Amino acid sequence: MKFLNLRKVYNGPYLKHYEMIYLNKAGNEKHYEMVSHKELKDFSDIGEKTSGISIVAICGEKLLLLKEFRMAVGREIYNLCAGMLEEGETVEECIRRELYEETGLTLKRIRTVLPPAFAAVSISDIKNRIAFVEAEGSFSDHSSANEEIQPALYTREEVAALLKNEEFSSRAQVAAYFFSEGKI
Repeated sequence: MKFLNLRKVYNGPYLKHYEMIYLNKAGNEKHYEMVSHKELKDFSDIGEKTSGISIVAICGEKLLLLKEFRMAVGREIYNLCAGMLEEGETVEECIRRELYEETGLTLKRIRTVLPPAFAAVSISDIKNRIAFVEAEGSFSDHSSANEEIQPALYTREEVAALLKNEEFSSRAQVAAYFFSEGKI
């Protein structure tokens, strides 16, 4: 594929919508739509910046999962605590802030933070990091009026049962599976 052009179609407050034009292997133009959190000036900007972080938090022997309403799918799903990196904010600062805002929990220890990975390669250049952490404290709600979040801690057995019948974000589903198998 040969990149030919990038054109912004819509400039929203959180997502920017672009049309990309490629020359496919048959020599024909391929028009493709994508979204980004970032301002893209040309092809070299695509996927260059990390947008946020997803947090796999363990409290004692339990996994933190959020049951939250997600507007894009119009229903509640199980998800990880996550959020956008603010300008000038470190990964650790973002983890601390998001844990507190979405759950009231505090960061006890960061086990590891994976390098940035693409979140939805079929529609976006958005890159996130996944952090594996230990958290502590008790739940309290500090989220915005636009978020409906119910945090809870689950045992391995409870997580295994949720995986059979409940809907998850893909990243939360993978973390939940490995936690239920004793690998996290």
